[in-house]
Amino acid sequence: MKTKVFVALLLASTLTAANAAAQLAPFNQAGVTMGHWHIASKDVEANKKLFLAMGGTLYMPGGQPLIAFPGLYISLILGTEKGEGGTVGSVVNHVGFIVDNVQKRVAEWKAAGVKVLPGGALPAGGNRLDQAYVETPDGVRMEILEDKTQAVPIRNEHIHLSLPAAEIPKAQAWYAKTFGGEIGTRNNAPVVNLPGVQLRFNTADTKQAPTRGRVLDHFGFDVKVHADFVKKLEAEGIKLDQPVGKGATGNTIVYITDPWGTRIEIVQRLPVGPQVQATQ
Repeated sequence: MKTKVFVALLLASTLTAANAAAQLAPFNQAGVTMGHWHIASKDVEANKKLFLAMGGTLYMPGGQPLIAFPGLYISLILGTEKGEGGTVGSVVNHVGFIVDNVQKRVAEWKAAGVKVLPGGALPAGGNRLDQAYVETPDGVRMEILEDKTQAVPIRNEHIHLSLPAAEIPKAQAWYAKTFGGEIGTRNNAPVVNLPGVQLRFNTADTKQAPTRGRVLDHFGFDVKVHADFVKKLEAEGIKLDQPVGKGATGNTIVYITDPWGTRIEIVQRLPVGPQVQATQ
């Protein structure tokens, strides 16, 4: 599919094996790139262990654990909040990584104590060998897909939103306009391509729960110039959830919520500092 090739080529051209772990994709013309997932974890150490076993790299900006993958950071602490409810049942049904070899990586992760669920059934029966699922201890579902051509073992790939059918075209248009994304399709389903991530849309029978207060409380986009991007949002009539401020690690941040209940952080990020050698 063209959109899959687009995302793969975009990341492959900018994220090399030598330095990809701490590098996000380049900003688009709107000054936006995929930034992070924010997990309001009940057990930070268990989550940290899982993501490091999957190939993440640990940083500690401001003393806060930040796990880096090519194209993505994962934050594990959200103030004193602890999320209630996994991704299934919320607007963000699941998130996704792509690996160079699903069966090889699954074997490595299982050896490190990661619980891995098999992929869906093939038309001829049996499990898909190019797909798997991993869930965090508190219910963040991650789809694992395969791209044997990529140069890194694992990278960020997608966020899958679940919405009533009538809302999907509106959401696709909203995300494209708000963040400068490119509208496309994957397997005949609607997507929006952004640097470092593909937003995918799946039909839900009923309205799904907002993300705020759940384990995956929000995801975030990094922006090149925060003040300029906030002015753009306000000019488009998008309400800020709170005034612009500083996060716990000194980043300039603000939150918005999309019309369907997805909380989104807008971040101008400071350097994350040196890699930390994790102890298991």
